[in-house]
Amino acid sequence: MRPSEEPGWHPDGTRAAEALAAQVRGAPPGEVPGRLCRMAVRLLPVTGASASLRGEGVPVRLCASGDRASYLAEIQATLGDGPCVSAAEAGAPVLACDLTSDTDAGRWPVFAQQATAVGVRAVYALPLGSDAVCLGTLDLYRDTPGGLTGPQLSTARLVAGVMTVALMALPRGEDAWLDELAGDHDEVYRAVGMIMAQLGVGADEALARLRADAFARGRSAYDVAREVLAHRQRFERDR
Repeated sequence: MRPSEEPGWHPDGTRAAEALAAQVRGAPPGEVPGRLCRMAVRLLPVTGASASLRGEGVPVRLCASGDRASYLAEIQATLGDGPCVSAAEAGAPVLACDLTSDTDAGRWPVFAQQATAVGVRAVYALPLGSDAVCLGTLDLYRDTPGGLTGPQLSTARLVAGVMTVALMALPRGEDAWLDELAGDHDEVYRAVGMIMAQLGVGADEALARLRADAFARGRSAYDVAREVLAHRQRFERDR
């Protein structure tokens, strides 16, 4: 049984901070976000966690605690919709406590359907960054509906804060893993440019068409972007 499953167990700030520090101490920079995602699952009553960097329209998945969390992060990036997108736009936590409720399902209908189809009922998205700059989000997933208690939300904020510090401390260009993420984002926008030329439309509509095609075929936006760049996928004007 993990700590967060023990009846009545809630880490205080000191214990949670010590646990997080132990996880990241001496770790290579590229491993820190993943370690923090896994630690969030241990510290909190959630079954998965992911983190995404904010992009211009397309979040870039940074890490995930497992396949299902990775899938939900990719779905939000493909759709351009979901709690993590809303949290990044608002720069404030977004707590979707029941994705089958009218409130949450009505706000993100397609994402809610996709999440509940794989057994996720609640999502808690917290911004990474400062009041002035949002770098991305930490997203927590749970199989049962419900909110976080005050201490649990404080612990989630602590995890997000440690991840923010780790990301902001990275010297630009020194880590290949971060450069690769930037490359994925650049591929999407190069593909959007090609779709604009093919269809004679603006950037927003081109990105929407890329996303719709990806979702319809069960692919990620990044997969379709690579197909466009390799000339394996071409978009045609509607007749």
